[in-house]
Amino acid sequence: MTDAAQPLIQIEDLTKIFYTDEIETHALSGVHLSIHKGEYVAMSGPSGCGKSTLLSIIGLLDTPTAGKYQLNSQPVENLDFAARSRIRNQEIGFIFQSFNLIGDLTVYENVELPLTYRQRMPSADRKKRVMESLERVGMAHRIRHYPSQLSGGQQQRVAVARALAGHPSILLADEPTGNLDSRNGEAVMQLLQDLHKDGATICMVTHDPRFAKHAQREVHLFDGKVVAEEELKKLMAESIA
Repeated sequence: MTDAAQPLIQIEDLTKIFYTDEIETHALSGVHLSIHKGEYVAMSGPSGCGKSTLLSIIGLLDTPTAGKYQLNSQPVENLDFAARSRIRNQEIGFIFQSFNLIGDLTVYENVELPLTYRQRMPSADRKKRVMESLERVGMAHRIRHYPSQLSGGQQQRVAVARALAGHPSILLADEPTGNLDSRNGEAVMQLLQDLHKDGATICMVTHDPRFAKHAQREVHLFDGKVVAEEELKKLMAESIA
């Protein structure tokens, strides 16, 4: 198989079970998913269907109960905490619903922070990456501001810059418009679309069908399983009835 045909993300028969007291919650049940380099994928479905759990496993924030997960052709489902942290820092850029900026750090310092964990990266290289990323999202003029001095839309742009600065293999966006009004939400979606046109690989979780349409491909989840769109509509109708 050629490199071009090899998926960046390859997930096979993935399950995730949460145990509380004597209760088993099957968050994911036999998920199969492939994402290729340069793709823009949206994961959608009702609340509690497993979208964020799957994104956390893709982002190496959590581990599966069973199944296989390859990132850049390397098995990563059974790595220890330190190995997951190292690969996550180098390969994955996160964009969260709540921005997750640190309030007492400036815009510049927030974007630089993940790069400081790369011990062999010279400070000049860090500075170059930070400024390039902030310019790309239109926030280079706010480097000395603090998150509290920015609007929600501006904070999310800084969060996108932080994700980009590490030159990740994939951007993971978990409800990136969830804390924004419609105008700022559309602006962030346009930014993601522009990044995709420039070659970024993006996997986004959203409950909003309008924003899911921005992606190249939509993956539908229901009760921890990937389902076809028509099946999802049928299952949703049955759950309401």
